[in-house]
Amino acid sequence: MSSSEGDRAASVIELAQELVRRPSRAGIDDYGPVLEVLEDWLGVRGLPHRRLHHQGESAGLLVEIPGGRPGRWWALDACVDTAPCGDESAWSFPPDSGDVVSGWLRGRGSADSKLAAAMFCHIAADLAPRAAELHGGLAVLLDVDEHTGTFGGARAYLADEHAARPEGVMIGYPGLDEIVVGGRGLWRAVIAVPGPAGHSGSSRTQVGAVSRAAHLVRLLDAAHLPGADGASGFPLGPKLTVTAFHGGAGFSTTPDLCELNVDVRTVPGFDAREAEALIRKAVAELDADMPSPRPTDVTPVASWPPFRLTEDEQPAAALFEATEAQGLRVHAKVAGPSNIGNLLAGEGIPATAGFGVPYEGLHGTDERAHLAALPQVFAAYRQAVLSLLSQP
Repeated sequence: MSSSEGDRAASVIELAQELVRRPSRAGIDDYGPVLEVLEDWLGVRGLPHRRLHHQGESAGLLVEIPGGRPGRWWALDACVDTAPCGDESAWSFPPDSGDVVSGWLRGRGSADSKLAAAMFCHIAADLAPRAAELHGGLAVLLDVDEHTGTFGGARAYLADEHAARPEGVMIGYPGLDEIVVGGRGLWRAVIAVPGPAGHSGSSRTQVGAVSRAAHLVRLLDAAHLPGADGASGFPLGPKLTVTAFHGGAGFSTTPDLCELNVDVRTVPGFDAREAEALIRKAVAELDADMPSPRPTDVTPVASWPPFRLTEDEQPAAALFEATEAQGLRVHAKVAGPSNIGNLLAGEGIPATAGFGVPYEGLHGTDERAHLAALPQVFAAYRQAVLSLLSQP
């Protein structure tokens, strides 16, 4: 590693440390302090940026480096909000430490994905002086509404009438051995299961909402998911999970309503339409087996398609070529969890959703990111961006 590469890595780490030291847990912390760190850093370097808002709240920052020649725009995306910390007494260091110990950057958000945000800011600063020779332009989205699942920063970016629509996006989730080129989609719904209200000690026997909801859970758990045989060629199968069960209070009252949250992961052989049909079939069976004064209601709340890029599609191709040039052996991966790549796929925008440094404890205890490969990861992303911006 040359002295300039070492200086750049040190600068990336320094910015990442400042970001980790500003807690930004989704739905818990004020995002102002972490955004102000970024705004100060970008302002000192004269990089054009502005805040994005979603539903009246700050949702991120958008940095834009327009090229001097006609061409397509590409985007780098990293979130600077984080998952909650859980039981902080279980951590062996403070979640907001931001310290570097034995080559690891420690703290919540170090891996997902404040280090990537710092790296992408430096790439923007590196390219800005040579923007006149670039085609199209580079946008860097620094999102503070990712871990809520709302993806408000990405939504605000795509809805911004002043922003150029990106031809493709590279998302800075961590992991050195793979480039994530796809992911399962999802279909989510809230199911309201009614039942007759009453006193639990009544001499009259009746099936309440909780018992009806429990029966529905059994039906859903036993449901056959078409496409699970892998015939579609997608490397992962569909999955159905009941993720929440709410109803009742105390002991003496039989509630008249119980609500379930259902999360269905979709694949090309089993899409959102088929997921909804399967859920409604189970609900119809429940209402037939255990009649109630009111029908069970299904309210869809989210739907994103699965996506998958081939290794020769952009921006994946540029990133694979760049990692190879850095001597890194990576493979293509389709992820189980959904991510912003699914939202982008719904908008017809291809995305990679992961390549970065090794990590431990992501979304768990003692989150940390290993820094030894940072220069190679930085160089790979920089080379990939330059390759994309060199094309008319």
